[in-house]
Amino acid sequence: MTAGSDNSDSIAPLVRTLLTDIGEDPSRPGLVHTPARVASSLRFLLSGYALNLDDLVNGAIFEEPYSEMVVVRDIEVYSLCEHHLLPFFGKAHVAYLPNGRILGLSKIPRIVDMFARRLQVQERLTTQIGDALQTVLEPDGVGVVIEAIHLCMAMRGVEKQNSSAVTSSLTGSFRDDDKSRNEFLSLIGHR
Repeated sequence: MTAGSDNSDSIAPLVRTLLTDIGEDPSRPGLVHTPARVASSLRFLLSGYALNLDDLVNGAIFEEPYSEMVVVRDIEVYSLCEHHLLPFFGKAHVAYLPNGRILGLSKIPRIVDMFARRLQVQERLTTQIGDALQTVLEPDGVGVVIEAIHLCMAMRGVEKQNSSAVTSSLTGSFRDDDKSRNEFLSLIGHR
């Protein structure tokens, strides 16, 4: 969809109504194409609904006797809070302990994006990523930590611009074994 074709999307008329309801004139030059731009933006930001785990992984699971921790850290995360439709953003750190199978490394950020590009709460997002890796790999454990800044806290409500939320999901050895958990937290730079 192009910026000028706002009639081809069912979201654009809703945005036009929203603009009118807040007291704006959607026909003024700066806002003429805004409904189409917002519709296009929302389609992209919420594109995770159109994806599923099997298609995303696409067979990129490989038999490999590697048994040490695999960590992909500092994965950029952008999502929309389901309570206020405001962004939250930060970093995800994801690890697993292989059990004879490894996943193509690029699939881990793709899994993060698949779930982040839906209306979310950070707690559920963290768990969904961990559950997805547990499902596709059946590893000895999965660790996920997400650190994010929420604009719903920074711009409204408590207006705390310098606070961030940290959530974790730990399964298997990451949950049950202090050594594995501490190695993971050390590798991602957490105490």
